[in-house]
Amino acid sequence: MKNARELAAYVYEECAKVIVGQDEVLRQLLLVLFVGGHALLEGVPGLAKTLAVKTVARVFDLKFQRVQCTPDLMPADVLGANVFNTVSSAFSLHKGPIFTDLLLVDEINRTPPRTQSALLEAMQERQVTIDGVRHPLSQFFSVFATQNPIEFEGTYPLPEAQLDRFLVKIRVTYPDAEQEIRVLERFHEGFDANELENAGLGKVEPDALQAVRAEIARVRVEPALFRYAVSLVARTRTWPAVNLGGSPRAAVYLMLAAKAVAAMEGRDYLIPDDVKEVAHPVLRHRLILKPEADLEGITSDQVIREVIHAVEVPK
Repeated sequence: MKNARELAAYVYEECAKVIVGQDEVLRQLLLVLFVGGHALLEGVPGLAKTLAVKTVARVFDLKFQRVQCTPDLMPADVLGANVFNTVSSAFSLHKGPIFTDLLLVDEINRTPPRTQSALLEAMQERQVTIDGVRHPLSQFFSVFATQNPIEFEGTYPLPEAQLDRFLVKIRVTYPDAEQEIRVLERFHEGFDANELENAGLGKVEPDALQAVRAEIARVRVEPALFRYAVSLVARTRTWPAVNLGGSPRAAVYLMLAAKAVAAMEGRDYLIPDDVKEVAHPVLRHRLILKPEADLEGITSDQVIREVIHAVEVPK
């Protein structure tokens, strides 16, 4: 049985057979999976966002489904619908792609609000309601949604209520020159991202994820660190450049993600650096900046960095 640190190291090693670089992205994907949260991945096309999620799903031997969002995508296309069976003369549920473990929602901001909102109940309660009947989802259900940060034509910005349900927002950036050369070499050697079954990926034990979640729940948190997490989030609400700061849910997620970092580092106790590490991915999508701050080029990450420096670190 692997602990969180050993399991993370094993998954990194296996994913390296497919993914070149993107270490920080993989670390945050694992963090989300370890605590059973949801992630928003932001990056231009071609940075292996989909491949990273598919690879992690295969290593953990989890069911994987992908939804390509378009302006005409309907809620039933995601959730499913009751279909009349002429043989049995009764309605039966035709399950949509949401009935899976890992759901990749590609370009989520290209689908209209009605379909976006179809994910809200699933993300919060791990169930969906179809024709008044509740259907439970997998205990490992997680949404990994992608969006392109530079294309806004024909898109529908996610409402704050939905953004707040994502544990983290992961920024996926370009690889460096050496990593990109390695990508070309692998492609030249015959690597095909569409044939992961030929990549020789190992798989973790079936109960490993549950064991890691129990380990994270046991991480000790001193009272001063509860106050520190709350102080960071509360400071975003009064920061001059911010119109809307982090909610109490943001503080809960900040502490949960920090505990996962502690476990991944092999510790059963929390330190302030764990909270600092996850502050950017947990808070960046929850801050709404004032229009004048946007005009000045101020970013959420910049605000979070300044807030971290402004809040006293517990001894």
